[in-house]
Amino acid sequence: MSLTLDTYRPLGRSGLRVSPLALGAATFGTETGWGSEREESRKVFDLYVERGGNFVDTADTYAAGSSERMLAEFTRGDRDRLVLATKYTTLSDPRDPNSSGAHRKNLFTSVEGSLRRLETDYLDVLYLHVWDFTTPVEEILRGMDDLVRQGKIRYVAISNSPAWQVSRMQAIADLRGWSPLVALQLEYNLLERTGERDLIPMARELGLGVLPYSPLAGGVLSGKYTRDDLTPANIDAADGTRRSFNAALGTLTERNLAVADVVKEVAAELGHSPAQVALAWTLRTPGVTAPLLGARTPAQLEDNLGALDVDFTDAQLARLDEASAIDLGVPHAALAGDHIRAVMRGDLKFAPRG
Repeated sequence: MSLTLDTYRPLGRSGLRVSPLALGAATFGTETGWGSEREESRKVFDLYVERGGNFVDTADTYAAGSSERMLAEFTRGDRDRLVLATKYTTLSDPRDPNSSGAHRKNLFTSVEGSLRRLETDYLDVLYLHVWDFTTPVEEILRGMDDLVRQGKIRYVAISNSPAWQVSRMQAIADLRGWSPLVALQLEYNLLERTGERDLIPMARELGLGVLPYSPLAGGVLSGKYTRDDLTPANIDAADGTRRSFNAALGTLTERNLAVADVVKEVAAELGHSPAQVALAWTLRTPGVTAPLLGARTPAQLEDNLGALDVDFTDAQLARLDEASAIDLGVPHAALAGDHIRAVMRGDLKFAPRG
């Protein structure tokens, strides 16, 4: 069944309504050597909002702060209708060791900076951007809750963090009456499904909406790469292109191109683009609230929005799942096996060892 950007969904365990596709604003600004200039970014933003989109995602250090500054201009006069999400923890000042990390000092400094750049009194959603393996979870949660009580942020969320830490934080927040986490961002797509082991089931169980970033796996799932891109000369090239970046990340592999081939086959059957099929698969994963779109141009966004109209057959979904399947590992694979189910029913007994 087709969706639209104004087919709003609750974000996790909150009552906040958001669009089924979020607009990622990491491409707003060119200060880090890539992205879009102001005029093109404005066109992308306007197209998204005109179609009914209300969920915009950025971070304090995207494009060295230009992403937030552009959004301040783009949202002027329409701020309260939009759900603005930003993040903290990544380094903002190389001279200051406390300008990164999840600790209270950086949390408060980062939020004040985001409020200034976005020219707003409040943030709808604040994410811990990257787990720092240092700050105690109680310090993070209490700091976030203080900001909620001060009215500077409405909801708190988390990204790029271990499942066991996220579940621990949610339990502590519930026990102490602090603001609970309502959303989880993670890399998730047909080439990167390891979130299915623990992160996504945890989020569903504990009331966090799942927001996948990189749903097209750096463009690999859009069908833009071929086996020619796997030649040693292309793999080893450090020419600053997206291809060399994907090669350095290990995203350009024979296995991944084989998955992309299946995506292209299904796309041809459905009369949609490969990007639309890859996005639609992610969008329809149980537990997913809204994949993040990272379009640099209105044409890219227009194509991405076509994912809302994709309807799969059961056979097509099975082909995509089979081509991209991963080993769930211990204990998931064993718990899903017939032998374990037979033991639980009492049909089989474990043989003693030794």
